Amino acid sequence: MKNEKLIIKNGKLLLVLFIFLFSFASCERLNETWDRIQETYNRIQGNDDNEDRAAPVFAVNTMLTVQGPLQDYLALTGDIIASSTVDAFSDAAGRISRVYVSVGSRVQRGDPIVAVDPSRPGLEFVHSIVRAPVAGTIVALPSQLGMTISQATPLARIAGGAGLEIRLFVAERFISRIRLNQPCEITLDAWPGYIFRGAVSEISPTVDPVSRTMEIRVNVENPGQLLKAGMFARVQIVTERRDNIVKIPIGGMVSRFGEQFVFTVDDSDPEAPVARRRMVVPGIQIDGVMEVREGLAPNEEIIIRGQSLLEDGSRINIVDRVAPLGVN
Repeated sequence: MKNEKLIIKNGKLLLVLFIFLFSFASCERLNETWDRIQETYNRIQGNDDNEDRAAPVFAVNTMLTVQGPLQDYLALTGDIIASSTVDAFSDAAGRISRVYVSVGSRVQRGDPIVAVDPSRPGLEFVHSIVRAPVAGTIVALPSQLGMTISQATPLARIAGGAGLEIRLFVAERFISRIRLNQPCEITLDAWPGYIFRGAVSEISPTVDPVSRTMEIRVNVENPGQLLKAGMFARVQIVTERRDNIVKIPIGGMVSRFGEQFVFTVDDSDPEAPVARRRMVVPGIQIDGVMEVREGLAPNEEIIIRGQSLLEDGSRINIVDRVAPLGVN
């Protein structure tokens, strides 16, 4: 219909030109001019046909789908503490006459820590030696030489050799996602780029009614003794893990009229690749990555950018092939 209207319009224009030229030009010049008009008209018609036949080409970025694990997690922060601490006390009140250790010293059970002189004016007593009740590391030493103490005064705090823990507080709404022995990934500002491993070792049986949080403890591996009590840690508690799944960037999925799909690349004609719509069933979505339960296989090339205007069969120009997602 469009072409017919265009032909009628152009035909009327040619008729007017022909009458005008017939009135003011000789027959020879009229024939010459008419031939030129016909040539121009045919060229215009040919260009219009090409424009009608030309299909738009969309610039896109693509990526290969990958197969691997995907895990959901709960992000928390907390302090590293000694898994067990014991305070050392003196059996007698008196004045501290000697200190055998310093903060950071390693002691064995029974090693001397502090000597206390219980003597009174006019009376001489044998010095009382305070010994380490457990093996471990001295993490606090409030006793000072010459200081007067009683039996209730702690003289040293010893962290047992059982290792380090991280104390965390979980909001009430996340309690149902916490289980014993859940694996954890720990990062610290003190050691950027390092990932330490641990697991949930203790869950409090009660919830704090004021803060509405529950305390948990996470055991942490300490290779090379890099971690110290008192450090600030960021912990990711893995609450769900899927293995050997197909995963894609969330931005690669398109939602239209209640349907969810992706566009794959059909390069059966390498000189004119086209987009093909593929229905998918999404799964969990974590940190910009989505699980695809059905509809895609590993190593399929999908369009992740520039797909908003695409339809099934649209011609595409692949501007960039983005590196696939990590498999870990």
